[in-house]
Amino acid sequence: MFHWDRGLKLTRADLAVDFRRRQPRAFISHAHRDHLARHEYALCTPETAALYQLRLGRRPTLALPYRAPIEWGGLRLTTYPAGHCLGSAMLLAEDGDQSLLYTGDFKLGESATAPRAELPRADILVIESTYGHPAYRLPPRQQAIDQLCDLVAGALRAGAQPIVEAYALGKAQEVTRILASAGFAVLQHPEVFEISRVYESFGVVLGCRGRLDGPPEPGYVLVVPPRALRDSREANEVRIAATGWAMDARTRWRLGVDHAVPLSDHADYDELFEAVGRVSPRRVYCTHGPESFVGRLQEAGFDARVLGSPVQRRLF
Repeated sequence: MFHWDRGLKLTRADLAVDFRRRQPRAFISHAHRDHLARHEYALCTPETAALYQLRLGRRPTLALPYRAPIEWGGLRLTTYPAGHCLGSAMLLAEDGDQSLLYTGDFKLGESATAPRAELPRADILVIESTYGHPAYRLPPRQQAIDQLCDLVAGALRAGAQPIVEAYALGKAQEVTRILASAGFAVLQHPEVFEISRVYESFGVVLGCRGRLDGPPEPGYVLVVPPRALRDSREANEVRIAATGWAMDARTRWRLGVDHAVPLSDHADYDELFEAVGRVSPRRVYCTHGPESFVGRLQEAGFDARVLGSPVQRRLF
């Protein structure tokens, strides 16, 4: 049903999945740059299409709204929410004899800016396993939100400038909505702001006060991409990174920030196991994670294998 050609391809339809090199036909699970290329023709959700074209220019696309199956190249294709960022989608491919679910990047828990992930059953599961190490059991979401808000409030009380570093697409919008809902005045870096306009066009209200154009007035929280505005760093800045990698105590030093909050848009270790159980596949293929996760699935009784080369051989 599929083969590996430096990336996942659905064989019958000759459809590349999340390829980073240009393809005649490709499915894009979401608009993060490590899942994109300037394809000749792309299949994706309407939200991802808008973000894809914002990032790479006008490209021909076929919209695949959630839960609206189409027939394509001898396959029945259906997208489901992945809970990762605006438009992120899992892809269910069925050929009449068997089914394959490709998760892409996903998380099972609540999101402030994306619908909760849905996991249909499938015979074959290709699962993103970024946090496939037991050390990456994230704290309850509200605990991370409280930590973020406490750090921002403390900085403002001290007369400092809180700057939250988050990926320009997805995490930055999530952080903006969390902080705005908590009563903070948020300004966004121009790169973040342009992406947020797409979110707003699809009805996702973020509560941002505007785009950062020059030095901010006191009392604002800045949401910026990682390492942005470092050239003009002020002595009174408090830099906060929002990332699941914060579970590793070294992350703060590696990212060069004052604090790191474990707020993630990826499934953590326990959610990965939960996802496999909910799909109930005959075979599991793991991508974008540590090879050790495959062994842990095998120990739990799953027929699990590595697909391609693991990108994280050791997390600790």
